[in-house]
Amino acid sequence: MAPAFVQTRLFRFLTVGVGAALLLFGLSWLLVSSGLSPFTGSVVAYAVAVIVAYSAQRGWTFGGQHDHAHAMPRYLTLQAGCAAFSGLVSHVAVARFGLSPFAMSVMTTVMTSTVSYVASSLWVFPARN
Repeated sequence: MAPAFVQTRLFRFLTVGVGAALLLFGLSWLLVSSGLSPFTGSVVAYAVAVIVAYSAQRGWTFGGQHDHAHAMPRYLTLQAGCAAFSGLVSHVAVARFGLSPFAMSVMTTVMTSTVSYVASSLWVFPARN
C-alpha cells in the first residue's frame, strides 16, 4: 500500500506541477538553444506546459470538481500572466545578467512555477468545503 501522502491532493498537485515544470524547463532550453529568442522560446514552452497542466490539474488533482466555465478562465488568466512573467524573467536573465540558456531555464522555471502554484491553490482551484 502506498504511503498516505502519495494519496493526497497535495501530492497530485505537486506531481503535475513538477511534470509541467520539467516540461517547461526542457522545452524552453531546447527552443532557446535551437535559436529562438529567450522570450519567444519560453512563452511557447509555457503555452504547451499550460495545456498539459490544466488538463491534469482539473481532471486528476481536483477530480473534475471545478466547472470549466469557472476554472478555465481563471487558469488561463493566471497562466497568461505567468507566460508574460516567464518571458520577462528569461529576457532579463539573458540580456541583463548574461545567463546561459540552461541557467535562464532554471531561473524561469522556479520563479514561474512558484507563482503558478500559489495562485492555482488559492484562486483557480480553491478548496471546497
